[in-house]
Amino acid sequence: MYRRPLQSAVRTVLNVTATRTACGKIFQGFQMSVSRPSPVRLMTSCRMLHLSTQVCSVKETPQHTEEEVGAFTKLIEAMGFTGPLKYNKWKIKIAALRMYTCCVERINYDDFFQRCSLPDTLNSWFLVAQLHVWMCLVRMRQEGRAGKYMCRYIVHSMWEDVEQRSKIMGIDAIHRKEVLKAMTETFYAALFGYDEGILSGDSVLAAALWRNLFNCQCDEPAQLELMVEYVRKQMQYIDTLDGEDLLLTGEVKWRPLVEENAQSILKVATPTYNDTGL
Repeated sequence: MYRRPLQSAVRTVLNVTATRTACGKIFQGFQMSVSRPSPVRLMTSCRMLHLSTQVCSVKETPQHTEEEVGAFTKLIEAMGFTGPLKYNKWKIKIAALRMYTCCVERINYDDFFQRCSLPDTLNSWFLVAQLHVWMCLVRMRQEGRAGKYMCRYIVHSMWEDVEQRSKIMGIDAIHRKEVLKAMTETFYAALFGYDEGILSGDSVLAAALWRNLFNCQCDEPAQLELMVEYVRKQMQYIDTLDGEDLLLTGEVKWRPLVEENAQSILKVATPTYNDTGL
């Protein structure tokens, strides 16, 4: 008996969704007949006006179309659950843990501490780690529902790691709770600042790095310039990685903090031919 109300509710949602879909198609046909500009073109024009030609922005890639999901999937996701995904959820969770591991084990933290004059503390380690986690989140949000699901477990893995590290350092439970609360506020504030910086000019990105990475304690413009260049080239590099491989493996290789020819990552490999054209 407890299944009948759910079944009737699902039928109602399906009928309403089908009706809205049909009306939407008719309305779209009417819009095309009167030759109105589409919202996509308006958004594209706004983005082009927002971006500066003097900024080395993130490499533009074809935007992924929104996945078409059924009414039942929308219903259960509105209730807080995750519907069926393109790939197995356990594989995505493992890939998320591996991607976070790449943010921790494949970064030379001593180099960051030395070149950016950061103290060798848990908080400094977290500030550098969250910068790389943010870059992974930006990349994976481009992969639709599966990418957003992966982002959730990247952040989950980060907080578990931070808690374990604080326990190893001998921080008691009361202070550990306060530390995690402060780090949580710092993390989500940094996400907004970095998102704004990567979509704006270098000055906005430098301000976000000065507030979040350097904790408003940087008096050397060269250090800010170094980090702005580092974030730009990393975002351009990670944007070239295949989305399917990232969802299934989570493998990310980072560019070094300082390299002689950072622009080499933007050059597309062209085939070479011999004299006979082969």
